[in-house]
Amino acid sequence: MTIREMCDAFGVTPRTLRFYEAKELLFPIREGQKRLFTRSDRARLKLILRGKRFGFALEDMRQLLDLYALGDRQVTQIRRTIALARERLTAMIAEREALDGAIRDLREELRRADALLSERLQADAA
Repeated sequence: MTIREMCDAFGVTPRTLRFYEAKELLFPIREGQKRLFTRSDRARLKLILRGKRFGFALEDMRQLLDLYALGDRQVTQIRRTIALARERLTAMIAEREALDGAIRDLREELRRADALLSERLQADAA
């Protein structure tokens, strides 16, 4: 696939693909100024975008993708992916709990502010 075809297929920009190439996550074939992406690049990009969605660091993604080439039927890659995914899930749950707490606190502050405003407006009307 050309860079334009990759962009269209995955909803990314050419800059994104060049960035992932610079970070050694993708390895397109170069024909002069042209980049041609292989089936392997497409699979790698799919995994990169999924990892990005889950909040994995790019360096973690690069290391996971590099484990594919070990030749152990991806056992090491899968094990490492599971470990990182569990760590990320734990972090995401903690982030959600913190956000839920902040939402509760903000709702309470808004309730207090609404009550105070109502109190002041009633006093002004009297």
